[in-house]
Amino acid sequence: MATQHSRSAARIMMAPAVTLLLGWMLVPLTATLYLSFRDYRPMRGGDLGFAGFENYTRFIGSSSFWPSIVTTLIIVGGVLAITIVFGVLLALLLDRPMWGQGVVRIMVIAPFFVMPTVSALVWKNMFMDPTNGLLSHLWRFFGAEPVVWMSEQSLLSIIIIVSWQWLPFATLILLTAIQSLDGEQLEASEMDGAPVLARFWYIILPHLSRAITIVLLIQTIFLLSIFAEIFVTTGGAFGTKTLTYLIFQRIIESQAVGLGSAGGVYAIILANIVAIFLMRIVGKNLD
Repeated sequence: MATQHSRSAARIMMAPAVTLLLGWMLVPLTATLYLSFRDYRPMRGGDLGFAGFENYTRFIGSSSFWPSIVTTLIIVGGVLAITIVFGVLLALLLDRPMWGQGVVRIMVIAPFFVMPTVSALVWKNMFMDPTNGLLSHLWRFFGAEPVVWMSEQSLLSIIIIVSWQWLPFATLILLTAIQSLDGEQLEASEMDGAPVLARFWYIILPHLSRAITIVLLIQTIFLLSIFAEIFVTTGGAFGTKTLTYLIFQRIIESQAVGLGSAGGVYAIILANIVAIFLMRIVGKNLD
């Protein structure tokens, strides 16, 4: 049992890390809140004075605001659906004994360590290029017209690229959960004559519920701020402008730092709404 002295010592040792973490979070947040109430334009005279809530009303009144919210949620939902479904299937496959199992697992997990810009450029130029891409050659082999992915299927292209990068993360978490499953339950159900789908639905899937919840929460937090993949592929065109990319355009391209900072506050609010929703719907599995 921990004594009062040991608890005090633990607090003292944790204090520097906690202080650094709070500073790392609070300083940018405070600066964003401050600038969101200022008319700050670095290339047009700097701080032009107090703007009040004008930046907030201008940002939410923009014709691009609500479409960017919808685009963000579509990308997040699409990536989550693909990574969880295929993550479960890959985890079940990797849990089976096979030749070269260690090498296969490394190859499956490897995409997670690729930089987002690199993976997006590889998909854009090597796979989805309408002239020399591998998918274009595959389409022509079957006698079909190649798809111009970045303009005709731009949103689907972003979802595929981001899913490819996040699928290893989901697979790794779900594989760990599957390996912690008691094998005696599966053996008993198999001996009782339960079919494969019944064993998956009533034994494996409930056991994976906590792991799926973790994947949902962690991936959603990061996917709400997706930017690099869009920047190097479509540049926000063809209906792929997310809230994060809209903020980037307001700050960098329009040089309206105050307006972009107001968008950053909206992004924080959206992230908290989604997080609270997920915690209420699926976070019960963590109890």
